[in-house]
Amino acid sequence: MKIEQIYTGCLAQGAYYIESNGEVAIIDPLREVQPYIDKATANNGKIKYIFETHFHADFVSGHVTLAQKTGAPIVFGPNANPTFEAHIAKDGEVFQLGEITITCLHTPGHTMESSCYLLKDKDGKDYALFSGDTLFLGDVGRPDLAQKAADMTQEQLAGILFDSLRTKVMPLADAVIVYPAHGAGSACGKNLSKETVGSIGEQKATNYALRANMTREEFIKEVTDGLLPPPAYFPMNVKLNKEGYENVETIISEAKAYDAKTFEFIANETEALILDVRHQDDFSKGHIPKSIFIGIDGQFAPWVGALILDIKQPLLLVTPVGREKEAITRLARVGYDNTLGFLNGGFEEWKKAGLEYDTVLSVSATTLEEKMKDNVPIFDVRKPGEYSAEHIVDVPSTPLDFINEHLAEFPKEENFYLHCAGGYRSMIAASILKSRGYHNVIDIKGGFAAIKNTGIKTTSFVCPSTLK
Repeated sequence: MKIEQIYTGCLAQGAYYIESNGEVAIIDPLREVQPYIDKATANNGKIKYIFETHFHADFVSGHVTLAQKTGAPIVFGPNANPTFEAHIAKDGEVFQLGEITITCLHTPGHTMESSCYLLKDKDGKDYALFSGDTLFLGDVGRPDLAQKAADMTQEQLAGILFDSLRTKVMPLADAVIVYPAHGAGSACGKNLSKETVGSIGEQKATNYALRANMTREEFIKEVTDGLLPPPAYFPMNVKLNKEGYENVETIISEAKAYDAKTFEFIANETEALILDVRHQDDFSKGHIPKSIFIGIDGQFAPWVGALILDIKQPLLLVTPVGREKEAITRLARVGYDNTLGFLNGGFEEWKKAGLEYDTVLSVSATTLEEKMKDNVPIFDVRKPGEYSAEHIVDVPSTPLDFINEHLAEFPKEENFYLHCAGGYRSMIAASILKSRGYHNVIDIKGGFAAIKNTGIKTTSFVCPSTLK
């Protein structure tokens, strides 16, 4: 028996490759599926099942393409109603895979079709639970994402999740390994651990939602407390996962390489958004006017989903040379399929063509400390939880996720300063503001990590926005 977790950091997502006696199961695959096929082929294996724990909201799964390429059936738990052909498992249904078995455990609550898959070894002993978004390490799936589809309130869904955990998950032996669908950084939960593999026993001991003496009412209150609004792209990803989508290889092949002049013409003649995915330092030194920065080496896909509200938005890309295909693929992972093309040769070709470009002024934290003597406006674009833990005295919280709601707070005449934790998110914010005419924005290089090494006074308190 072989179990491999294939973890994708930028999505905080775990897919799983399971093999026994040449038979292979894939759980929650990414949209680009060739690596799973190649792995099975290299091991002289054949993909027999494609298991989906639920209709994912935060990424487009590869189930449809993988089924088309391999002929393996797609398996969902009870209540799933995809528009494509799939096997809808019964609660407790057993699937043979070589010498082992995989049992579907219906665990509604995060969504109504949510299911876990319990792997039993060749001796019939419970060995591992692939828990999807039902159980994370340190948390459980948020119950507010499926309200509209289930025609229920988040409190009702939380109550159903309480029952699922206590009747299907918590009775399992402490030694059973837990393989969740996500880790820290995912918007599918509130308090996910950085660890990506745990055990039932560890979770019973440490996960707030699995306290033995917890009442149903306490669970509902704690699970629903402090939930921030989900990213706007979530419902659109659910739709793609439920109804199907185009092969990502087709999307990559249709994106064109444009020289600088043609790139400029297309940008001017269409409603395409220019997305610059280089490092924030490179963007600061020079970028195409009105382009938006979201660096490919940060939490790229989640920030694209949070800030580009329409997944059908036409996109033109500025990428590091050689990473064009990677950028297109990672956009497609979260449903952004409308990439028209990219700047061939990267930003240097734009400069060589003599075309206009813009910059973002970025200064050190020590420079900010000096400027603060003049009471300059400063804005903190970190998440509310980071802000409440520690922030500069008298500096407001203007989270990047909701920057559009704070536009009126930024001055249009005098210079103002932005910071995040390390410089990635503040450059995203700066690019958005510059694209809207705020050319008086200044980025703090190194963010709050650099600020803490100065004499700038900080404080902490519970930010009101975390109490919503």
